[in-house]
Amino acid sequence: MRLLASLFDTSPRRTPSGPLAMPLKLYCAGVAGWVLSAATWLRVDSLAMTIIFLSLILVPSFLLVAASPRSPSDRPSPLDWVLAAAAAASAAYFIIHIPDTAERISLLTPLSWHQFLFAGILVLLTLEIARRTVGMFLMLLVLGFIAYNLLGDRIDGALGHGYISPGHFVDINVYTSDGLFGTPVKVAATYAFLFVLFGTILERAGGGAFFFGLSAALTGRSPGGPAKVAVVSSALFGTMSGSPTSDVVATGSITIPMMRKLGYRPEMAAGTEVAASTGGSLLPPVMGSAAFIMAEVTGLDYLAICFAAIVPALVYYVGIYVQVHMRAETLGLEPLAAEDVPQLGKVMASGWPYLIPLLGMTTMLVMHYSPTMTAVAASGLVWLVALARRGSRLGLMATLDVLSETTVRMIGVTGACAAAGLVVGGITMTGLASKFSVIAFDLVGDGTFPVLLLSALVTIILGLGMPTPSAYVLAAVLVAPTLVNDLGLPLMAVHMFILYYAVLSAMTPPVAVASFAAAAIADANPIRISLEAMQLAVTAFLMPFAFIANPGVLAPLASPANAAGALAVILGGIAIAFGAETCRRIAKLQGWGMIAAGLLLLLPWLEAKAAGLALGLACLLLMRQRRARQLASP
Repeated sequence: MRLLASLFDTSPRRTPSGPLAMPLKLYCAGVAGWVLSAATWLRVDSLAMTIIFLSLILVPSFLLVAASPRSPSDRPSPLDWVLAAAAAASAAYFIIHIPDTAERISLLTPLSWHQFLFAGILVLLTLEIARRTVGMFLMLLVLGFIAYNLLGDRIDGALGHGYISPGHFVDINVYTSDGLFGTPVKVAATYAFLFVLFGTILERAGGGAFFFGLSAALTGRSPGGPAKVAVVSSALFGTMSGSPTSDVVATGSITIPMMRKLGYRPEMAAGTEVAASTGGSLLPPVMGSAAFIMAEVTGLDYLAICFAAIVPALVYYVGIYVQVHMRAETLGLEPLAAEDVPQLGKVMASGWPYLIPLLGMTTMLVMHYSPTMTAVAASGLVWLVALARRGSRLGLMATLDVLSETTVRMIGVTGACAAAGLVVGGITMTGLASKFSVIAFDLVGDGTFPVLLLSALVTIILGLGMPTPSAYVLAAVLVAPTLVNDLGLPLMAVHMFILYYAVLSAMTPPVAVASFAAAAIADANPIRISLEAMQLAVTAFLMPFAFIANPGVLAPLASPANAAGALAVILGGIAIAFGAETCRRIAKLQGWGMIAAGLLLLLPWLEAKAAGLALGLACLLLMRQRRARQLASP
């Protein structure tokens, strides 16, 4: 177990002090300023933007992220300084040679010795920062794909490919937009960075406290109040952060101790927070930054992706809320103490201006402004709201802190995206994506359901310990072509399917990064936390199959048939959540009946949906009669 955990151990973020603190803060703020400038008024082509962004962000990464948990937390080591200097040298080289990189003809213009040298340095730096921020597993995965690229010509059978020379590998992966400087880093440098900036500035301006107070006011007085506060506040915070781990840390540090204080088991308290926080990466508009990558990879409209995510996300959170409520009533868990529940009127009176940026963001997206301009404008609105409020104004130093913090938060995501870019470039060169269908059909046959099941498993494995964007892009490149081209499944449904399992890997054992984050707060076993979270989020593991079977769920307003299908899926999700909690604690027969009813409602055939509705109503009637008999008995 310890060996497995070591593959996913990440290094702590360092907080430098003394003479190093201010230069690093100014440098990181400068990187954020450059991203803002490139997004608004500078004219920078896509390749140049990714080269500059990755080059600049690698320089402070080795000073701000320790090499291991045992490294000094207050100062960089000599090795860190060496790596930072190498990053600075490679940054200068690649930025100076941007015109040469843009004008050269790939695979025809020979690479010079210095191009090989700095390409090697950049690849090694990328692997090391991925190891520090994501864990050894991602580094080993990338090295495995590199080895497959360079040695796969020696493999017989379907997995073999033609000879790829080191020069060919370096050319495609470093000096084109198909590898290291490809779509994942491009998204990190634009949409993802700007939405993280929005979330950071909103949190610093007091928006996080407002949303938590709003959640407490709405749900704190009902049974299981703290758990419901966790569900609602994590959902609201997830629309800003898009990261299960950061959501757990931000809201769980308050909700987990609160739940434990009122009698929740540590694993149950932490599992509730993990399930609620993981869903934040499925909520528009950020969706763990994967929505932006999905738009780039598929050509689908970003706004259409956001609308497609609404019904599945609604089912996710309604399912968790139903289980939390039933569990609270069954176990007799108390609501929040009256003095801890804020009045809704007071919360809204003091915090309603924080809704302005969210409304502005939604309006701009509906009006088809680009996500880039939407994020910039929303961040500006937050700053203006803070400026108008006493106690939350963001002066010069606070604004510098926000810009610097945004860059620091993007280090891990950028490192993972750059590493994922190396894998994507390798998959493209070897044609591995087209071979996945052969392997899948050989393993499980050509049935749609078995191939989907295998695809879900592969996506979860690829997502172990990884941020949502890199997990999604790896699975999208490897798995999606088989599902779309060979099985003929709808493009939107396939990529939402992949996104769901990439996100759910954050709570799936043996490496559930969100659960490990919650374990530190709850002082509980992370595997048991994961199992609790998976029980609460049972509908989420079934939902991707539901919108493969019912693609209209992703466009419920397109037609009455789609709306009816979406309603059936919502009812099916509620029935499954209701049944999952009922069969564990109340009545096994009726509980399993409700689960069966829910599954029938998720199927695409009208007859199955009608049977599911009838079965669900029958189970509810039996449970009502059972409860009436219990109340009537002395």
